[in-house]
Amino acid sequence: MKFRVALRSGIAIKAAPVVILLTLFYYFTGETVPPSSFDGFAPAVVAAPLMTLYPLAYAVTASMAIWESGRLRSGGVWELAPARSRFAIALNVLVPVISAGWLVILMPPAISLIRAEVLPSWDSLRLPAMAMVVCLAYAMIGFAIGLKTKPIITAPITAVTLWVVIAFSRSVQPYWIRHTSGLFSDLVFGEVPSVMAITPPILFAGGISLALSILWLPIRATFLRIVISTAVAVGGMGGAYGISHNWPHDPPLLAGQVSMRCVGQEPMVCMPEATAKMASTVQRDASEVLDALKDHGMEELPSRIMDSYAEGRFPQTSSNRIWHLNLTTSARQDRVRFQIATAAVRFPCTNVDLLRGHAAWYWAASVTGQQGAYEARVAQEEVTAETKLIERQVHGTVRQVLKKSRQEQANWYYGTLAAACGKES
Repeated sequence: MKFRVALRSGIAIKAAPVVILLTLFYYFTGETVPPSSFDGFAPAVVAAPLMTLYPLAYAVTASMAIWESGRLRSGGVWELAPARSRFAIALNVLVPVISAGWLVILMPPAISLIRAEVLPSWDSLRLPAMAMVVCLAYAMIGFAIGLKTKPIITAPITAVTLWVVIAFSRSVQPYWIRHTSGLFSDLVFGEVPSVMAITPPILFAGGISLALSILWLPIRATFLRIVISTAVAVGGMGGAYGISHNWPHDPPLLAGQVSMRCVGQEPMVCMPEATAKMASTVQRDASEVLDALKDHGMEELPSRIMDSYAEGRFPQTSSNRIWHLNLTTSARQDRVRFQIATAAVRFPCTNVDLLRGHAAWYWAASVTGQQGAYEARVAQEEVTAETKLIERQVHGTVRQVLKKSRQEQANWYYGTLAAACGKES
């Protein structure tokens, strides 16, 4: 059967309109934020629509492969004289099937990139490449199933089962099930999946598909074929489990994968190029706040402030001289000064006394002109009779402290930090 004949008579070309409509349906109904909200970061633009489409791509590929395999079997192709290799015949009918699965993977990211007016980057191709390889594996698995079953029964059952199992692996534990399923979550600005993160699903599905292909090799010793095939399947699935079984909810991600621009000195402020147009204003605000705090005796202020917006969901921990703060988000909310003022209040413990902790924060906000921002922040917390009483005490205490000399205020401030952690002398 020639490729053109296989394409015209195959299920892929007939099902293409339905596949495209389903893909567009999932794309638009599954969209939670517009592509333009990712600040031109191509990996995040690509990952967002794929999050709901992995199961559909795998289900479409596997079920169509079952159908094509069954069609060859029912047509008696395998009983004919072998003019071509079985692998060539299988490939002939699977190319359209694999293309249908790849269409589900490639079309939504392409639409999002166009809408966001962003060009794809090499990093943005990692997740589509992973999904395309997994689609290839499911095509081979589906073809093997179709050789031994009735496609009119197993094709729809496989499609539904595969979609349900992969889609719901997001909400089950242990987490390695999701990490090996070929499902991947969305990305935020600055995040890129590591090569290790996309390896388990390729090993898992690829190991099974390769094992089934080995059973087709012209090895006369059936037992040997079975042994090799089993070893490959176990090796692939075992390798996927071994890599991912200790991972938490999120697989290994590379953060900070964007270029940065730094401006100013003392402090130097570094922001992503995508949002660096705000860097000069942010640096000026940070400098003025830190100068005010320094004038009131605060020590150990930073020489550099890094924008943690580029560091993904798990930003780096600040040190005395280098801070990591989400400057982009704060700048958009006009809260940079308040963020810097509160970040400067560094307690020597994690379990902070509420009254003394709020007193230290309110003092820092007061000497930097951010009382209003402090009040707005407190208003977002749960208001009870106890919290109202604490805030009255905080205001009263800080009013009295602000009447003292700057050296006395500094002494009070450092004493309050220690007392908030139960370390007063």
